[in-house]
Amino acid sequence: MLNSFFQSTLGRPSLISPDDTWALLFVLVVSVALAIYLEQRYTWASKLSGAIIALIFALVLSNIGILPTNSTLYDDIIWGYAVPLGIPLLLLQCNMKKIWKETGRVMIVFLIGAVGTCLGALLAYQLLHDAVPEAAGVAAMMTGSYIGGGVNFAALATQFKVSGGTIGATTVADNLLMALYFFVLILFAGLKFFRSHYTHPHIDEVEKNGLGDSQTQAAAYWSRKDISLKDIALNLAYAVVIVFFSNLISMGIANVIPTDNAILKMCNTFFGSQYVWITTLSMIVATYGETQVQKLNGSQEIGTYFIYLFLFVIGVPASIYQIITQTPALLLFTAIMVIVNMLFCFIGGKLLHFDLEDCILASNANIGGPTTAAGMAISQGWSQLVGPIMLVGTFGYVIGTYLGVVIGGILGA
Repeated sequence: MLNSFFQSTLGRPSLISPDDTWALLFVLVVSVALAIYLEQRYTWASKLSGAIIALIFALVLSNIGILPTNSTLYDDIIWGYAVPLGIPLLLLQCNMKKIWKETGRVMIVFLIGAVGTCLGALLAYQLLHDAVPEAAGVAAMMTGSYIGGGVNFAALATQFKVSGGTIGATTVADNLLMALYFFVLILFAGLKFFRSHYTHPHIDEVEKNGLGDSQTQAAAYWSRKDISLKDIALNLAYAVVIVFFSNLISMGIANVIPTDNAILKMCNTFFGSQYVWITTLSMIVATYGETQVQKLNGSQEIGTYFIYLFLFVIGVPASIYQIITQTPALLLFTAIMVIVNMLFCFIGGKLLHFDLEDCILASNANIGGPTTAAGMAISQGWSQLVGPIMLVGTFGYVIGTYLGVVIGGILGA
């Protein structure tokens, strides 16, 4: 019955026309606002995260035939402007001097997990490249996503020109698996096996003192801040300047470096990537313009909102029926990457005698990004780890795009 329902929606015109931009924008912004409200109001939503809730809204609305799978709003406005502008705003938090100083052991586990992600991508490609459409592009996208997050996924999908159908199917596979994996990580925190093999001081402290109001903590993280009209103007001006100069640099380098052989082609791909230069310039500003950045309020909030819009949009073209019946190999592809990452994080953490909480949050930051990792730390009451894991996850935004471009270049995406 479920299959027949999804089949009946395929090919049928959507309730909202692809050309009805205002109606689509209405659904988009209301859905994102509702996802953010639920995340900050209810404990269950905080554990799931507003990002996944927004994506689920999009999946449901497109699969029951309300939203069209393609529109100018999605491609030209969200992909073309919201994503590039969101990245430099989020990366204003990425002060490299501060990250190396304050993150401690969690950073080491995170980097070990990043190596696992890269190796998992290469392994998954070797095993499944004949079964997965545009496998090299998928490996590149998921490398960026499983080291950084949605911003890296978007950047690499654009960089390697992956088709909308493959992006949608990969998104469904990724988020079904990611949501399941988050629950697995929470389960690990309570399992006797893991508690007997790892130290777990933060879990012990929570059980001793009791878990605070997690929904209040989640809302407090995104509490109201002092922001002025000047802040908004400077944030948007900064983002546009970064994207503008990144485009100039990337196009100039791409026109200079030849593509006569595989090595030169990979160099052309890497140094000619708009997103590599957005990342690089943003990191330089955040690190060496620390004093000015601290005076700029609202950058993280505006950047995160842009990424929420993007997460909704990438869920729209994903057909659940298609992923179940036509591309189940994508589920296995992403599962291989997640499993290898998990093994690297937990085995590496054990060999280095790190805490269980370090391993759980580092793997979460790899697979889900800084917001989901911080959300898990908040929901579990590990308050001392919220700041460090946000910094570590933000660092993933930086290296995720670089490593994704490298993996895509190696595999010939």
